[in-house]
Amino acid sequence: MLSVLRRVAALCLCITLSFGAAGLISPASVHAADDAAVLQRQASAFADTKARLPELARLVSAGDWTFTRNLIHGPMQEVGREMLYINKSLDKKERKEADKLANALKDSLAALDEAARLQDAGKMQKAYSAVAASFDAYSDVIPEALS
Repeated sequence: MLSVLRRVAALCLCITLSFGAAGLISPASVHAADDAAVLQRQASAFADTKARLPELARLVSAGDWTFTRNLIHGPMQEVGREMLYINKSLDKKERKEADKLANALKDSLAALDEAARLQDAGKMQKAYSAVAASFDAYSDVIPEALS
């Protein structure tokens, strides 16, 4: 009987210690790790979108209005959200510049979309140049740890 009581007491002690140890894990550190993972995914998604620029260049050069717009509204449409997440992680001084660059990229994509909608080859070429330059400029504000 005494042996059974010792086992029950030992089991209760183990359970109590387990719950106590779980309380030592800081929710803030878990949250920070989750934020870092989300940020890494957003930076990776931005890089994947930027990697589609050669495909976009071919479509613009070919004057393919429809597929240019499809690429902008399909795979490239999430770039604004990706930049928003990245910008939130930057300090205030960097964020201001990053917001300007993000807006410039979104504006250049909108100009390219409009040129494709109007089927204006000259405007498409000019707008594509602005898109490529904006992607390059924004890439410079992404922290090295995320690149």
